[in-house]
This record gives sequence, structure tokens and C-alpha cells, in this order.
Amino acid sequence: MGGVGRSVCTVALLCLAGAGAILDAPRQAGAAVARIGWLSSGAAGPGDSDSNFDALKTGLGELGYVVDRDVRFEKRWASGEAGRLPGLAAELVRLKVNLICVAGTPAALAAKGATTEIPIVFANVAFPDESGLVASYARPGANITGVAFVGPEYGKRLELLKEAVPKLRRVALLYNAENRASVLAVGETQRWAKSLDVGIETFSVREAGGVKGALDAAARARPDGLMTTADVFILASRAPIVEFATKARIPTMFPDREYVEIGGLMFYGSSIADMYRHAATYVDRILKGAKPAGMPVEQPRKFDMVINRATAKALGLKLPQSLLLRADVLID
Repeated sequence: MGGVGRSVCTVALLCLAGAGAILDAPRQAGAAVARIGWLSSGAAGPGDSDSNFDALKTGLGELGYVVDRDVRFEKRWASGEAGRLPGLAAELVRLKVNLICVAGTPAALAAKGATTEIPIVFANVAFPDESGLVASYARPGANITGVAFVGPEYGKRLELLKEAVPKLRRVALLYNAENRASVLAVGETQRWAKSLDVGIETFSVREAGGVKGALDAAARARPDGLMTTADVFILASRAPIVEFATKARIPTMFPDREYVEIGGLMFYGSSIADMYRHAATYVDRILKGAKPAGMPVEQPRKFDMVINRATAKALGLKLPQSLLLRADVLID
């Protein structure tokens, strides 16, 4: 079941090192500096940045773009307050940026609601056709396109967690009820849960102060495992989530390797950083005249698995050798 992309569009992400060979020539000297809006539901880190924005800049740099010479960014961060996104998107429209790059589904929907003319490029979204972002993967239509998750990877995570914990019966799933894609990811996971004989109990995180409440409620449920959906706001709260699971001795499976690097048990999925790096190729093509409506939404076909063996040892888990051999990265 897992690892199979949607049939409508399963285009492999291009290797960025070779992408320049099929793109137009680099921007000519003297060309006007392009103003790019950045809209995220997350919070800015040091230097008014985060790992997603840094990955986008890296992708643009690999394509020959230099910040302040070729592109200039107008950045807007909602800091976990989804209600601010429409207003922030409207600000970018009033600034008449050339293009808007968005992080995650809530930001993408806010940008789409703010303009039908300025091109929008997304990354780190799920089910863009079902959430109303695009008409279809192959023909997005309108002024928006980008890079999306492959739906079945959500269920595959549950399958792998059960392989690691054969007695898995109840899983707590944190999701963002304000994020349409996060809600759809819950449904995808629940469909897989039925065939795996696993019960899913969901805990909604709606605002910055809601993470602790969701974790407290999850603790009372005494789950055998913990998962989260891929959501920019929830990712920003990875430290308290991993700390909670560590103290409660709950095995975890996450949608981003950053959780595992700080002590989570497992990650499976496509690289979110690679999504943003590849989104840079959309930016490049649009700045050179391409129209988003005719640029198919792409999905990754490479999936990584990262296992933190130190965490497994602390949990007293003896992971199957077959699982360890399939891991791309083992953290000790």
C-alpha cells in the first residue's frame, strides 16, 4: 500500500544539481530585482528564518539567484495563529510582490483567497486537490502550483510503527483542526488503521497554547504510540512533543526527521527540505514567464526512513533487523 503516489501525477522531484540543464538561461545582468513574498503559519527563528525558508533560498542559490541582487523577500509569519494568515496574505498583495511562496496548506489557502493574479508556489502541502488549492495535480488551473506530499505515506507511517511495536493497539494522533490537509491526513491514517487492527484517537491542536492541552489529554488515553500529521505549526512544537513522549516512554513515528534528530523514535516520508528546494525551480520558471496553471503539481517518489536507535534502547524496544536494514539513517 505505502509509497504509491496518486495516479494523476507521480512526477519524480528533479535532482536540483541537474535541473539547470533543462531550465532557461540564468537571469541576465541588469534585470529588475524580483520581489518574492514568503507566507508561513509558523514562527520565524533566528535571523527571521526557519529551515523551510532556508531550503527555498538554497534551491534558488543553486539556480544562480543571489538575494538582494536577483530576488528580495517580503516575509510574513503567523506564529501559529492561523487567523492572521488572510491579513498577512493581503499585505503581500498590497506590496505587489511578483510571486508568493507559501509554507503549508493554511498559508496556501490564505494566499489563494487574497489574489487571483499573483502567482503562488506551495510546498509541504497534502491533498491539494481535495483541500481546494488546485483543480487537479496534472492541471492546477488558476495561479497556484507547487510540491505536495504523497497521500499513502501517512498510512505507511502507521504500518511501520506497528512493525516496530507489534503489540501496538492504540495510537494518539496530534493534528491541526484548522488545517484542512491535516484533517484529511487523519482520515487517510484511520483508513490504514482498520486494516492494521489499530485504534486511532485524535487530539486537536488549534492554537499555540493548545499543544500542552492536547498532550495532557493524550497522556490520559495511555496510548501505545504517538504520531502527528505534517503541519507547520505542530512541527514548531516538536520539542515539547518529543519531550512528552520520552518522559511517558511512548514510541513515536513522525512526518519530519527533525523530530527524530531531537529524540523521536522514527521518521518515514519524503524530505520536506527537498520539497522547498525543488519549489525554487517553480519560482525560477514563473519569474521567466511560465504560468502556474499549466505547471503540474509534483510529488516525491523517494521516501526515507530514519530511526533513532538510542531512543529505541531507552524505550526497551528491540527493533526487528528487517526494519533496521531498511532505514536510510540510524541515529545512535
